[in-house]
Amino acid sequence: MSTPLQVTARLRVPVTEVDHVRGAVDAPVTIVQYGDFQCPFCGAAYLNLAELLRQRRDTVRLVYRHFPITNLHPYAEHAAEAAEAAGRRGRFWEMHDWLYEHQDQLDPVHLSLGVEQVGLPPGEISAEIDRHAYGDRVRHDFTGGIRSGVNGTPTLFVDDHRHEAGYDLPDLLAAVDAAANP
Repeated sequence: MSTPLQVTARLRVPVTEVDHVRGAVDAPVTIVQYGDFQCPFCGAAYLNLAELLRQRRDTVRLVYRHFPITNLHPYAEHAAEAAEAAGRRGRFWEMHDWLYEHQDQLDPVHLSLGVEQVGLPPGEISAEIDRHAYGDRVRHDFTGGIRSGVNGTPTLFVDDHRHEAGYDLPDLLAAVDAAANP
């Protein structure tokens, strides 16, 4: 009896200049996260990824892609569009951080307050969200996630290979160190 080969899922959509990147542009290791701003597991991963970037500043960069699971998280898509609206104004990561730090406040009223706290025009952003001005971008990320085998959040890829271990800090540090020193 033979043992089936285990095939690790791979990232099918390469990182490009349109992606949101945090960390050293020339870092030897890239983590791509497919996330949902309303997902509590993504909220936990957010803290660990922030610490990972702090501890491995010159080694790793983080790419964030949207994967809102709207049947479970009714505000996730609007949150993703708010982040994109902020990104259009050069403030993606500030909005990203606010969304994860206020996951229990993603309803339209609180989201508008958050946009204002980040220093953006809430009326303009709300109008853009209402007309789904960034819906294509969010769907593009989501579709790329499906093509890469993403079926939940958070899903992480370390240098194009799906990260199958946990997203706690020791697992992330080990994965980055292994990728940086093959």
